[in-house]
Amino acid sequence: MTFPAAVPEIPAAHVDRAAAYYVRTLGFTLDWGDDQGGIAGISRGHCRLFLTNRSFRDSLGNVGPVLFWLNLDSKAEVDSLFAEWKAAEAKIVSEPEDKPWKLHEFLAADLDGNLIRVFYDFHGDV
Repeated sequence: MTFPAAVPEIPAAHVDRAAAYYVRTLGFTLDWGDDQGGIAGISRGHCRLFLTNRSFRDSLGNVGPVLFWLNLDSKAEVDSLFAEWKAAEAKIVSEPEDKPWKLHEFLAADLDGNLIRVFYDFHGDV
């Protein structure tokens, strides 16, 4: 059995507002959904996320903020995405740097305080 990529559910106060930030600032595409339905699917490349409002999440008690990770293929990709998001005035929490745990990473946040850790794992690099 091969697992597919996970699709995180990201808590949002208002799905339409959250989706607009992900689209305009972070370069995602709104694939479907809205605040009235309580859920929206967004994507960028192979990354898929679900944005959900409180009424959609109430039965499971899923509350935010949450942190999710985006694993890119190189330090250059991490740095490039950082530059793109910074130019788009994304909420940057920390700039790219090599960490002692062998990840090159930076942190950004969305409008609801959810954190996005963008990283490249350089354990195997020579």
